[in-house]
Amino acid sequence: MTLFKNSRPNPRLPPYLIRKRMQFKNVVIQSLAAVDAPVVMSSAEISKRLQPAMERLGIRPDLLEEISGIKTRGFWENGIQPSDAATLAAENAIEEAGVDRDKIGVLINTSVCRDYLEPSTACLVHGNLGLHERCLNFDIGNACLAFLNGMDVAARMIERGEVEFALIVDAESSRPITEATIERLLQPGVEEEQFRAEFASLTLGSGAAAMVMCRRELAPMGHSYLGSVTRAATQFNKLCYGQMDRMVTDTRVLLTEGLKLATKTFAAAREKLGWVVSELDQFIIHQVSKAHTDSLMKLLKLDPDKIHRIYPDLGNIGPAAVPIALAKAVALGKVKRGDRVALLGIGSGLNCSMAEIVW
Repeated sequence: MTLFKNSRPNPRLPPYLIRKRMQFKNVVIQSLAAVDAPVVMSSAEISKRLQPAMERLGIRPDLLEEISGIKTRGFWENGIQPSDAATLAAENAIEEAGVDRDKIGVLINTSVCRDYLEPSTACLVHGNLGLHERCLNFDIGNACLAFLNGMDVAARMIERGEVEFALIVDAESSRPITEATIERLLQPGVEEEQFRAEFASLTLGSGAAAMVMCRRELAPMGHSYLGSVTRAATQFNKLCYGQMDRMVTDTRVLLTEGLKLATKTFAAAREKLGWVVSELDQFIIHQVSKAHTDSLMKLLKLDPDKIHRIYPDLGNIGPAAVPIALAKAVALGKVKRGDRVALLGIGSGLNCSMAEIVW
C-alpha cells in the first residue's frame, strides 16, 4: 500500500501558473492511494506451467521474462472482486484527503476489469463506500487510458463548479485471464501463431488506485492538475482486443503504431501545454513492458532517471499503472513538491493522452 500526505504549500506554483496556458485553473489532486495485490506470481512460474506447450512449439522457456522484463506480477486473493479492491483504495484516498464522503459529488470507476456487465462497478463501489445519494457514479471504459480520461472528466466538472470533490478509482484483476490463458495454451491443438497472439495476456498484473480531486480553495496544499491533450488512431482498433478470459494482441504492430501516436500526442503537448523535455521533472508512463518503456523513452528523448519503472515487479496493470506509478514515485521521493510531472498514457484502440501535474 502506498499513500502520500500533503505537507506544505507549493512554492513554485504561483509564478508558474501565471506563465502557464492551462485548461484548468481551479483543480487540484488532494490525495492518491495505491494498493498492491498480495499474491505474487513470477514469470518463471508461468513459464514452468507452460513448459509442455513451449517445448512442443520450440519456444525457449525464458521468453516471457526476457521480452517483457517482467519478473513478477500480483494477484488478488480468491474471491476478491474488482469492486472490493477499488473500494479498499478509495477508503485509503478518502482517509488521506480527510474529506467528508457526503461532499463527494462524483465517483468515476475506470477499470478494465469489472464484477459484472451490469450494474456498473462504480455503483458497487459507491454502495460499498456509503456515498450520498446525490453523488453521481458511472464507469469510464477506454482500455489503459481510462484513469487519465476519468481525471479529465472530473476536472471539467470541478472547473465548471458542478462538484467540489471527485473520486476516481481503478482496480485490475489479472488472475482470471492469466489462468484461462495458461489452460487454453496447454491444449494440444494450439499452434505457434495462437500462442504468440495470446502471449501478452501473461504480462498482465493486478492492483488498485484511487484519487480525490477537488477545487483549489478547498485544498490549498493540493497538487495542480493543469490539463491534457489527446490524440486517436482508431484505424488500428483491432491490434489488441479482449474479453475477461482472453486477449489477442499483435504486439509488433501495436508497439510501432503506438509509438507513432505517442509522437503526435507529445507534439501536441509541447504546443498546448508548453512542454520542453528538459524542463519536466518526472515522466509517469503507462508501462506495458520493457520494450514499450525503453522504446518510448528513446523516441521522446526522455531522461531514464526521470522514469520510475514498476513493470518489473507489477507487470502491466492497465489503467491503474499511471496512478500507481505516480504514488510509488512520490513515496520514494522521486516526485517532490513543486515538480512538473508529465503523465503519459496509451491505450488499445488506439488512443493516447498526456497530462501535466505541478506537484
